Amino acid sequence: MSEKSEKTEPRLSVFKTYKLYVGGKFPRSESGRVYEVTDSKGNWLANAPQSSRKDARDAVVAARKAFGGWSGATAYNRGQVLYRVAEMLEGRKAQFVREVADAEGLSKSRAAEQVDATIDRWVWYAGWTDKIAQVTGGANPVAGPFFNLSSPEPTGVVAVLAPQESSFLGLVSVVAPVIATGNTAVVVASEKAPLPALSLGEVLATSDVPGGVVNVLSGRTAEIAAPLAAHQDVNAIDLAGADEALAKELEIAAADNLKRVLRPQPVDDWTATPGTDRMTAFLETKTVWHPTGSLGASGSSY
Repeated sequence: MSEKSEKTEPRLSVFKTYKLYVGGKFPRSESGRVYEVTDSKGNWLANAPQSSRKDARDAVVAARKAFGGWSGATAYNRGQVLYRVAEMLEGRKAQFVREVADAEGLSKSRAAEQVDATIDRWVWYAGWTDKIAQVTGGANPVAGPFFNLSSPEPTGVVAVLAPQESSFLGLVSVVAPVIATGNTAVVVASEKAPLPALSLGEVLATSDVPGGVVNVLSGRTAEIAAPLAAHQDVNAIDLAGADEALAKELEIAAADNLKRVLRPQPVDDWTATPGTDRMTAFLETKTVWHPTGSLGASGSSY
């Protein structure tokens, strides 16, 4: 019997199991729950983990543990790490094009444009890591024999509610500026389109981003966001993915420990140049006074 006449056994479909990304590892939800993710036509795509309050708390612990090392790294090094993420995304472009197309009901060509813009956004923020201090800091003129220097420092652990409609470009546009400036992040993925965010966790795990710097949770946005907004070890929260009613509730909860709050802002076009606002939103300004010594007619005594 010739090879052509032999019957080929049909292969079983190998479905991908999506997991959370917390502390550099891939746990299932502590609750054991999942929920169905469908495409724009209602067709089943996957079962995504449905995170619990415990998952949110675990993610905050991981983010806090990673904060010291990440914020203490040089800005140049953080830029290198972010650029490496862009390299890894470029190598897995086909996967993200498929996931974005399914999530947002886009054609493959339109989804490819979105993915290209997302990779470019990573590169853009990678270039800003060692430049933002020059824009937001500097020497201040004072009346006296002192140096007065202001420099930006990261706020700390930032909870980020990813945009609901832009599953990948919008996601990266709110996550990258948080970590570019030395913060660590707990990200709540788009509730209806979480798969690109969960796949991003796989990219982060295989790049140079230390575990815990970015933690990705999927599930019901309101359920996960409530404990994050009230958490005493979360320093700031970006409400990009919250509707008006939820944003108001979370802002009230966030006031308990004086979190920085970035309110939802309508974005017509995520591909537009984002500016520096999302970086400066989660930076604190440290000002240092230092005596110059006695100043005479000839200047400093140094």
